[in-house]
Amino acid sequence: MIAATGQGALLSPDSVLHRAAARLAIQFSGMVNEETVERVVFESYTALARTAAVRTHLPSLAEKFARDRLTALAQSKGLIAKRVPEVLFVCVQNSGRSQMAAALTRHLAGERVHVRSAGSQPGERILPEVALALAEIDLDVTGEFPKPLTDDVVRAADAVVTMGCGDACPLYPGKRYLDWQLDDPAELDLDGVRRVRDDIRDRVKQLLGELVQS
Repeated sequence: MIAATGQGALLSPDSVLHRAAARLAIQFSGMVNEETVERVVFESYTALARTAAVRTHLPSLAEKFARDRLTALAQSKGLIAKRVPEVLFVCVQNSGRSQMAAALTRHLAGERVHVRSAGSQPGERILPEVALALAEIDLDVTGEFPKPLTDDVVRAADAVVTMGCGDACPLYPGKRYLDWQLDDPAELDLDGVRRVRDDIRDRVKQLLGELVQS
């Protein structure tokens, strides 16, 4: 194999990831050591690469994913204070139900909660019908992507909502666990996805009423 040189070396995934790790090491200095930061960055890239349909922007997505994981890790250790409750939505592929729940929660709760979503077996992309059903109510998920479920985001969550992913989510004391029985949008037409969207919206409203003050 020929080593990358010049501009190619600077743009190679390893080089981009090393630079991302250096930036994040500065951001999380005093909270997470440099070796852990670099491991999380490269783990995040590898995990996303397993299912990514398009790899053009994969290093930048990996940096975004790693930043969120490192934040969750610092939160779970009490090194970053939680200003608001943390809610984690988990389904199988993180391409349908959990993405809809996260988008609706952000919309309905605003700054009153912080939301994450993940999948036990993440898919390649958010389902087109899901993106369309959300766009119909002015919710844009073009910047979102399926993410694998990791231990750090579970540890940081105050409430964990699972949707059809069985026992994939680890259980930790002191957290609220809910299981929402919902049809899988991957098996539905657009009207079916709309029904699931509206069902999730009702459930999110109820959950927010229990978690936060108006």
